[in-house]
Amino acid sequence: MRNSHSSKDRLSAPKIRRFELRLSEQELKQFLELEKSLGISRSDIVRIRVLKNTANMLVNAKELMKKLDATGVELGRSGNNINQLARHANILHKQGLLSQSVATEFNSLLGEYITIQQELEKVIRQIIRLMKG
Repeated sequence: MRNSHSSKDRLSAPKIRRFELRLSEQELKQFLELEKSLGISRSDIVRIRVLKNTANMLVNAKELMKKLDATGVELGRSGNNINQLARHANILHKQGLLSQSVATEFNSLLGEYITIQQELEKVIRQIIRLMKG
């Protein structure tokens, strides 16, 4: 019977071997900053990058979450603005004061917004898949 171990088994095995890495002062500073920002040990950084799926990149999760949160806030603001404009346009329409050119321009901008939002959703799904590995 063949003894085959998955990469997960190999990575969870007891750590008894040492590995030395030589870095310049600047590289060490960058490495320490990476360790701090990711919240994982230097050993884990090396293991993840070198031994696990090497096509994946290490991600600063805190920074990514902060940017995704800011993006969500902006999308929410945009949605609120669109709702306010739509309500105002409905009021003007009921009063017979809404010009066709304004309605056409609004519809065009709303279409662009929806397209951008759909693209953003695709990118976020891709980021989530990359982070899961």
